Amino acid sequence: MSHVSQARSLGKYFLLIDNMLVVLGFFVVFPLISIRFVDQMGWAAVLVGIALGLRQLIQQGLGIFGGAIADRFGAKPMIVTGMLMRAAGFATMGIAQDPWLLWFSCFLSGLGGTLFDPPRTALVVKLIRPAQRGRFFSLLMMQDSAGAVIGALLGSWLLQYDFRLVCAAGAALFVLCAAFNAWLLPAWKLSGVRTPVREGIGRVMRDRRFVTYVLTLAGYHMLSVQVMLMLPIMVNDIGGSPAPVKWMYAIEACLSLTLLYPIARWSEKRFRLEHRLMAGLLLMTLSMLPIGLASSLQQLFTLICTFYIGSIIAEPARETLSASLADARARGSYMGFSRLGLALGGALGYIGGGWLFDLGKLLRQPELPWLMLGAIGIATFFALGWQFSPKRPPRGMPEPGA
Repeated sequence: MSHVSQARSLGKYFLLIDNMLVVLGFFVVFPLISIRFVDQMGWAAVLVGIALGLRQLIQQGLGIFGGAIADRFGAKPMIVTGMLMRAAGFATMGIAQDPWLLWFSCFLSGLGGTLFDPPRTALVVKLIRPAQRGRFFSLLMMQDSAGAVIGALLGSWLLQYDFRLVCAAGAALFVLCAAFNAWLLPAWKLSGVRTPVREGIGRVMRDRRFVTYVLTLAGYHMLSVQVMLMLPIMVNDIGGSPAPVKWMYAIEACLSLTLLYPIARWSEKRFRLEHRLMAGLLLMTLSMLPIGLASSLQQLFTLICTFYIGSIIAEPARETLSASLADARARGSYMGFSRLGLALGGALGYIGGGWLFDLGKLLRQPELPWLMLGAIGIATFFALGWQFSPKRPPRGMPEPGA
């Protein structure tokens, strides 16, 4: 086996272990934030939405700068520093008694994420061959789902004792992950050339097709982030306790582990990436419209199942499409900028969703936020259809049957 092939093979295992630690650390804490501060402490949902939106905006909105710096100096120092910063954010969250301290902890967590997330995604693009990326992203998503339910179970168990234990567990996992990267991650360069920070950013900004695609995805992410805010609140409200929340993530794990990889393998040979993304988005949208009318956990979990199936169809296609549009001369910058749609959509989804949720309760119209999200999903569906309507394929993708 050549040195390059051996590096790719070992790199895959490293990426899978690293991803599992990151997912566990994240999901021990974040699914329980809305329950802790809205249900247990009585805060308005919009205050928690601001905190979650701030984390999303900082982490994803500044991703292009984190990616560009990693293009210049390499992945390892950025990843280790970012993970330690997230651990500090979780430690601060554990002692938050006022909104400003929760916001500050989410700011630290987001800043850490903007340092480690783009380089990690760029490493996937660097180490995994183009023909295998879709399947590898599917494996990562399966791992994300399993890690989410394990993390949520651990966090729910710790929450019955003290929220500070929840945050301590998340912080400890990110310290462990930082040590893992510091010890084993080689000093790999992310891009084909040593791209200066300004040049990498400029290369992305001149790519109009990529910029349009990323901004269009803001609507998609406004729907996807509700698994961290409004869906847990709805499950908690209808179920009467935080306990059913862990089953929401168990459903996602079961669906992902059984369906994600087979669907990805089957669809990649028959449908274009943008069509798979649009089909998943449409299913997510249709499942969200009636959520406000659900009156039992059975009805709610049925709709959540449909939402997750849409996400299973859309997410691997979205990640693979983003990677296929990236320029190899500035991988970190492209992968960093690709998070801007998540930054904008996530921030609007969290803050706007929290505000609409409070407004719906005030007006006794619980269906209001879900109808608005459905309208956004439909608009995003047609925007993607317009963007990819030309017959020429996106750059870097072959014609069907080629």
